[in-house]
Amino acid sequence: MSSSSPQQAAWLPKLVIAPSFVLSLLFIYGLMAWNGYLSMSASRILPNYDFVGLQHYGALLDSDRFRVAMTNMAVFGFCFIGGAMALGVLLAILLDQKVRGEGVLRTIYLYPMAISFIVTGTAWKWILNPGLGLQHLMHSWGLTDFQFEWLVDQDMAIYCVVIAGVWQSAGFVMALFLAALRGIDDSIIKAAQVDGASLPRIYWRIILPSLGPVFFSTLMVVSHLAIKSFDLVMALTAGGPGYATDLPATFMYATAFTRGQIGVGAASATVMLATVAAIVVPYLYSELRSKR
Repeated sequence: MSSSSPQQAAWLPKLVIAPSFVLSLLFIYGLMAWNGYLSMSASRILPNYDFVGLQHYGALLDSDRFRVAMTNMAVFGFCFIGGAMALGVLLAILLDQKVRGEGVLRTIYLYPMAISFIVTGTAWKWILNPGLGLQHLMHSWGLTDFQFEWLVDQDMAIYCVVIAGVWQSAGFVMALFLAALRGIDDSIIKAAQVDGASLPRIYWRIILPSLGPVFFSTLMVVSHLAIKSFDLVMALTAGGPGYATDLPATFMYATAFTRGQIGVGAASATVMLATVAAIVVPYLYSELRSKR
């Protein structure tokens, strides 16, 4: 009896997590594999499992709308990730100075993250609407020369999505970096100040470089938010004007469920999955390699 107890103790955790592992394998990776096969099938309105190879991927490359979506993804991803990271780090550094009312400020900065992207998109749609929001307010104050019509400008509408996304995500980045900054030993800062280093130089040359793991972890999360952005775009611009603010997620939805081209939609979803994998896999590899 005593000899079997250690064996039971060793197998018990594996038995507990086995159902969740099997379900994850089936409903996550199984659906990924099924989506990959659909992208190489003749599926249109309904699934059709006749194999057509890379035909749908060729259709993606020939689609002007998909090229616009990928270009928007590059612009939105760069501006959104850079803006959220920069603003979040700045807010974290300011709060790290132990300012008065820090708890209230931290709550205000974090509040947008508690709101869904649908609510954020709807609110910023009202704010940026030329006939209802900021421009209308300025005109009512007598500033009739003020113009802010990015929301209806095909070239600038994507930056409205960036503004809304940064507003919502910067507080989350701030929370991660503030927690990391609070783990820095105060003696490091005091020693650098004794040597004559200014506070901005201490943060730039000493503290921020030591937060490399936090930077990479935050980058992974924010990049994931950028790639899968759907509800924010649908609530704010619905992909318009025209399809000027289409992203791969909105393109996939419109293609698969509005235009009845499941195969092409599955191909675009596979491209999104490959983009996420291209970001996550090297990060996981570096993490696992560093732990050896």
